[in-house]
Amino acid sequence: MTNNQGILLESGTNELEIVEFKIGDNYFGINVAKVREIIPYTPVTQIPNAHPCVKGIFKIRDSVITAVNLPSYLNINTNHEKDSFFIIAHFNKMSVGFEVHQVVGIHRISWEHIEKPDATIYGGHEGIATGIVKYDDRLILILDFEKILTDISPRTGIQKDAIKNLGPRDRSDRPILIAEDSELLMKMVKESLVEAGYENIVVTANGREAWDLLQKYKNNKSVPLKDQVACVITDIEMPQMDGHHLTKKIKEDEELSKLPVIIFSSLINEAMKLKGESLGANAQITKPEIADLVGVVDRLILK
Repeated sequence: MTNNQGILLESGTNELEIVEFKIGDNYFGINVAKVREIIPYTPVTQIPNAHPCVKGIFKIRDSVITAVNLPSYLNINTNHEKDSFFIIAHFNKMSVGFEVHQVVGIHRISWEHIEKPDATIYGGHEGIATGIVKYDDRLILILDFEKILTDISPRTGIQKDAIKNLGPRDRSDRPILIAEDSELLMKMVKESLVEAGYENIVVTANGREAWDLLQKYKNNKSVPLKDQVACVITDIEMPQMDGHHLTKKIKEDEELSKLPVIIFSSLINEAMKLKGESLGANAQITKPEIADLVGVVDRLILK
């Protein structure tokens, strides 16, 4: 049994730890920050009328965990059940057990070495891979576990209907910059902000693209910086440059340091909040709480 205690304590290094695992002959990865522990396969209790990829539930200590048949979700049909493991992951304020065939190890890698999958091959915003990294002689596909969980249980994702509950709102053209590698989530966040009244939204696919754009804004002396960008909303997990490193660079830049930065991520917990605070983030919101995000944007750019 393993856990992620004491791993990657530094903040803003643009590195991550991944747990590498196998399903069939394929290699996959999950951010260690999502992993609570790894246990040998345990029998599950089936749930009537559950999604086909939900094997059932099992209890570990005082927690009831939903078991997801990840091989089935990925359409990799091999019989390894007796030798399998459950990776107990925690994100979006919930814990889920993902069945895998073999746990290979833990690796520290730089986000700069992670490439975004080709949309034509991996399905664009419908794809389930957020990145690909070469390690030794093999390619490791880093899976989008938020999307996997949303596919299985849509209510765990961003609920745009929550914006309607905010009631009538004024329109605003204050420019907001978003850094989000998931095309599906980027689309949903943008649509939610537009629904909430923010019409001037610029999207980038990772922290590197966002940083390059901020440099362009900074160098454009003909337009005040505040009229080019009023707020940055960033995910944490992104290829090339992660959200923590982006936040660090913004807050260390003399001209950009007063720019509000909101971290919007499924990884937010007490430890991650401490990291974000140490880097100067103005706010940190847990996905998928889109109404909370809108409230923070209101507070930071309309004050």
